[in-house]
Amino acid sequence: MTNPVTKDRRHFEDLRVGEVIELGHTKVTREMILSFAREFDPLPFHLDEKAAKASLLGGLAASGWQTGALSLRMLVDSFLSTIASAGGLGFTNLKWKTPVMVDDTIGGKATIAELRRSATQPQWGIVGIDFDIRNQKDQQVMTLRLSNLVDVRETGA
Repeated sequence: MTNPVTKDRRHFEDLRVGEVIELGHTKVTREMILSFAREFDPLPFHLDEKAAKASLLGGLAASGWQTGALSLRMLVDSFLSTIASAGGLGFTNLKWKTPVMVDDTIGGKATIAELRRSATQPQWGIVGIDFDIRNQKDQQVMTLRLSNLVDVRETGA
């Protein structure tokens, strides 16, 4: 049965290993860092500029989880909202490589690295998406592999 919400979107069969998704860019402001940290990651190097300067980060830095959330938002805007995505399954190989500092601009690309049919649920395909997130200096700030469920158009294929 076709999902009426996703019927006009790309399905599992339309995706290709090696497809590159340009994610766009997001500027990470001081207020964004403080707001996220107050609610989700209230460590001193995310909240207090004096403590942050004395830390190994050398200044106020975004939470790695904030970097992940911003990256996921860019993926939704550029890709997941255009496919028959049924939701995430999780992620592996998360690495925060370089801290994201006040007024850094992050962006990058995501690449479809894996496509496989669900062995037990023929209506689903699983797409593995590799993130390569960089700052304005082209320094890699985060990598990970995200797994996402995608509707299959033809379950007998």
